Amino acid sequence: MALFRYVSSQNRKYPPLVLSLSRSLCSESGSSTTADVETVYRILSCPTGSKNLKQALNSSGVFLSNDLIDKVLKRVRFSHGNPSQALEFFNYTGNRREFYHTQFSLDTMLYILGRSRMFDKTWEVLVDTKYKDRNLITPRTVMVVLARIAKVCSVRQTVESFRKFKKLVPEFDTMCFNSLLRTLCQEKSMADARNVYHSLKHNFKPNLQTFNILLSGWKTSEEAEGFFEEMREMGVKPDVVTYNCLVDVYCKNREVDKAFKIVEEMRERNISPDVITYTSIIGGLGLVGQPDKARDILKEMTEYGCYPDAAAYNAAIRNFCIAKRLGDAYGLMDAMASKGLSPNATTYNLFFRVFFWSNDLQSSWSLYGRMMHAGCLPSTQSCMFLIRLFRRQEKVDMALRLWNDMIEKGFGSYILVSDVLFDLLCDLGKLVEAERCFLQMVEKGQKPSSVSFRRIKVLMELANKHEALKNLTEKMAVFGASIHLPENSKSSMNTSRLQSHPI
Repeated sequence: MALFRYVSSQNRKYPPLVLSLSRSLCSESGSSTTADVETVYRILSCPTGSKNLKQALNSSGVFLSNDLIDKVLKRVRFSHGNPSQALEFFNYTGNRREFYHTQFSLDTMLYILGRSRMFDKTWEVLVDTKYKDRNLITPRTVMVVLARIAKVCSVRQTVESFRKFKKLVPEFDTMCFNSLLRTLCQEKSMADARNVYHSLKHNFKPNLQTFNILLSGWKTSEEAEGFFEEMREMGVKPDVVTYNCLVDVYCKNREVDKAFKIVEEMRERNISPDVITYTSIIGGLGLVGQPDKARDILKEMTEYGCYPDAAAYNAAIRNFCIAKRLGDAYGLMDAMASKGLSPNATTYNLFFRVFFWSNDLQSSWSLYGRMMHAGCLPSTQSCMFLIRLFRRQEKVDMALRLWNDMIEKGFGSYILVSDVLFDLLCDLGKLVEAERCFLQMVEKGQKPSSVSFRRIKVLMELANKHEALKNLTEKMAVFGASIHLPENSKSSMNTSRLQSHPI
């Protein structure tokens, strides 16, 4: 592995885990098995102290290779696992003699911490990495960290955090600047990105990627056209990404004719439209009420040697869902499978949205069963469509089935789903079920919201379940005041939390 360096010495005595690591990486078949990943993930899912975690890892017999660490952290990320346990695991494996984490492990760990609003720990990990292997901190790392900060902090605080990377990254260059701009375009507003661009562009040398990032953020075709001309005046030659940005903004503004003209210009300049180009066209045709013509694009694009992917099919399916032609939408989903493309969570969410707004519980439940049978784990959005529908129709059994699947298979956001679930259970006086779900959530290292806790607390006081209430209160106290916040939290972040850690 290019990012992993393991230096051995014949005369040195290694502890068992390091020897296991060496053997696993030197063998050609050293990739971690699913069983090993599951074993370590279950260890991290148990609420235990640092000492017990190390003992459990030592006694597991699992080789703690880079490949395994990558896969375990990826599992924690997508399963919304315990961030504190994940950090303990990351630090323990990283502190072994002459061991180096991969860039993937670092970025994934930082994403997990940022999602949990553990920004102090984020900076600690970055500082430790700086002194051990600074090359692991890349522009992608910058974007991972800034994206999570920008979700809950102001533009000023995001820029201040960006400046802190000057002492962390090997090269504080245009690529890092582009990471900041991309973050602002995605998490803030285009006006914010434009203002930051003009205030900082003299410190960097903007390149084609810089302009493509900014071009992709415009919402109106007039602004995009003006910026496109500015690019040309500066001698920047557009590429397929540049043209795709123009096609996308035209399609989103229902100016499909202009989008087709851009495609013609691309071919005249020997720039072949790619699947992203056609996906935008498909979406644009749906917005102007032409879902059938959009479906034809799926066939026509293959004539130019460009084959539709899942995103292209999803765009076409979305068109039929908007038109309430679910038969045609299901037909396209079957066509995906016949082409070897598995429908993903986004595909299913298109249908879940329709069923949610039409209050169609039976169709939602059937689709959920089909999704699970196909081995496609629901996303947080899928879970929210379902749990809100169950809440609306007071379907406790279905809600608990969804929750148990989330706990068992590790998908969706426990924080967001639990708020709705606890509302349902408390409204119907299901105190036993609420307590069980509460404890399951805590065991996963996720803090229930204060609102949910207060609702359960009131019911327990009325039911004279003082011992159970004391237990839940102690469980909540473990998390402290503000370690975990919901994804949609609007709370402002104290600037001192972002500035307190030394670089």
